[in-house]
Amino acid sequence: MINVERALDALGDQTRRRIFVRLRSRPCYAGELARGMRVTRSAVSQHLQVLRTAGLVAVRAEGTRRLYQVDTRGIEALRRWLDGFWDETLIAFKEAAERATSKARKS
Repeated sequence: MINVERALDALGDQTRRRIFVRLRSRPCYAGELARGMRVTRSAVSQHLQVLRTAGLVAVRAEGTRRLYQVDTRGIEALRRWLDGFWDETLIAFKEAAERATSKARKS
């Protein structure tokens, strides 16, 4: 299960966000992800571990290499959490509109 706070912390780092965005288009190996980045392959591997621990990235072994991809379960959990804010906002808007309507009728 995803820890939302950990996921948000993981995405708070610019390098991890860049890695995550690259994984959105297709699964990649760490070496592929490191190409064109201003960090070492070792650093990319460490960032991938943080993203895995946060539940945002999954890994699959292919021989001696590891293929990384976005973990849709983590994204779905993060989206549900964010949707909660939208639900709360809509409820607050509805209540405010009802109060305004009620006040207008009394005037």
